[in-house]
Amino acid sequence: MRNFLVIGLGKFGFTVAKTLYELGQNVTAMDMDEVVIQKIRDFSNQAINGDASMMDNLTGIGKENVDVAVVSLGEKMDASVLVTLHLKELGIKEIWVKAISEDHGKILKKLGVSEVIHVEKEMGERVAHNLSRPNVLDYLPVSKGYSIQESPVPKSFTGKSLLELALRKKYGIFVIAVKELIPERMVVNPEAKFVLKDSDIMVILGKDEDLDRLRNM
Repeated sequence: MRNFLVIGLGKFGFTVAKTLYELGQNVTAMDMDEVVIQKIRDFSNQAINGDASMMDNLTGIGKENVDVAVVSLGEKMDASVLVTLHLKELGIKEIWVKAISEDHGKILKKLGVSEVIHVEKEMGERVAHNLSRPNVLDYLPVSKGYSIQESPVPKSFTGKSLLELALRKKYGIFVIAVKELIPERMVVNPEAKFVLKDSDIMVILGKDEDLDRLRNM
């Protein structure tokens, strides 16, 4: 279990805090809105009503109680930068910050944050990829040129085992899971002898160009 400090409880920050808590992590949530703080109390280990741009409020939490800080302050770019500076000064090693623009992201990178989050940009790219690949049920980029995709089983694959198909050898593609609809279950890291059905959904990892080639077979 890790200790998370989530600063800013808009839709994004609230969801991050709530989900981390439900995943069994230790979560301290902080926001200036008392109404939001009341709502997050059931989904956090500690809820603090306070202004994170004031160093004293962060110092009171204690560096030793924070493994990872997540900053999501909406359109308040100046506050986001100031809070990030405070966290760096406190010695918090892992800091994730939601950026509202490319310039904001550049500033955050100069400050040395662990991860800059471009929610709208990343979601826009994901939607665009899904739209451009009508046979792909979902698309998740993992690195430049590589992605994880959910794809129906091609007709030519039906009734064949993963060993027979040899997707890794022929296409450089890894089948990391198979969603079975009949029976309804998820098979993670399926064995080579696993036989694909026309009702299955493959979760595949590889280069985008290889995944496109497979889909267009």
